[in-house]
Amino acid sequence: MKLEKRLKEILGPYEEGKVTIGVIGSHSALDICLGAKEESLANVVVCQRGREMTYAHHYRSRKVSDLEVGIVDHVVLLDRFSDVLREDVQSRLRDMRTVFVPNRSFAVYVPYDGIEQDFLVPIFGNRYLLRAEERYTERNQYSLLEKAAIRTPRRFSRHDEIDRLCIVKVPEAQRQYERGFFLASSPSDFERKSAKLADKGLISADSLGRATIEEFLLGAHFNFNFFYSPLTGELELLGVDTRRQTNLDGILRLPASEQLAIMDREDVKRIEIGHFACTVRESLLEQAFELGERFVRVARSEYPPGIIGPFALQCMITPGPPHEEIVVFDASLRMPGSPGTKFTPYSEYLWRRSISFGRRIAMEVRRAIQESRLAEVVT
Repeated sequence: MKLEKRLKEILGPYEEGKVTIGVIGSHSALDICLGAKEESLANVVVCQRGREMTYAHHYRSRKVSDLEVGIVDHVVLLDRFSDVLREDVQSRLRDMRTVFVPNRSFAVYVPYDGIEQDFLVPIFGNRYLLRAEERYTERNQYSLLEKAAIRTPRRFSRHDEIDRLCIVKVPEAQRQYERGFFLASSPSDFERKSAKLADKGLISADSLGRATIEEFLLGAHFNFNFFYSPLTGELELLGVDTRRQTNLDGILRLPASEQLAIMDREDVKRIEIGHFACTVRESLLEQAFELGERFVRVARSEYPPGIIGPFALQCMITPGPPHEEIVVFDASLRMPGSPGTKFTPYSEYLWRRSISFGRRIAMEVRRAIQESRLAEVVT
């Protein structure tokens, strides 16, 4: 491919000296910047005007008295995140020898076609796999999970097939990258609740046509955050977390009677607003690793060169019978969103010290440069 040939040419000077780790200024950028600093690599954050103060001011690298504080070395300020595709911006990033780390905001705000065809900056990971996270594309995450023989919640192709409690995931009318959720236990329940959301302008007929209808699993929610290294050929579990969602989190803190009362007036929203670190029972780790390894194998065959670096499987752990089972309902095919995973013990079990995703990425980049294998960890 033309882009791949051009990227090989671009990588030449990268092997000669230190690189810069780049990222879109949102989602998990601070985690990536800190990891770069810990491995003595420079970093650059691409910010959108009006959303830059976290990176350009509060956490910028600077000296206070005799102390070095802050973690953000360079900021590229743009009117829109998608302007990162401009040639002058890309040229600036290449001059800095930038290896760009994709997070969810990169995939949300920059078109996939632009990422795959026009972004002539080396990306840590597989740029062609990012699109598979979307449910509307062919060979999407559901296809990968199915081919990996990983159990997922039962899905219904039509609402009139609903015969149990289901969760309906619908792109919001105003923010297509965010999903609205509602529960439905029957076809009539689906029709009543979807009509209510449409009347409020929260969803549209078009977005409802792209809804995912899944059985609602009663279990414990965990995100297994993995890292696959092409340099070692090993799968690592760096951390486990679960999520905080608004306004669901607040509703669940109310007594049951108050929950019923408020749900008659307010729509329950499950917008992910934060994460917190947690652990799972040790006997479940073997099952988690097996699922991760299956997913890596299938991704390699479906989207060569496959997974490079971070990904996450979002799961419910159900009680069985005969035993607890990990059921995957979502896959994140880039930098996970929780910087708190380093506060779980799993990276320490492997590396004998706590390692964040940002630092693990920087470690991989540094090692790839030292071994003249940078082309194996970027696309």
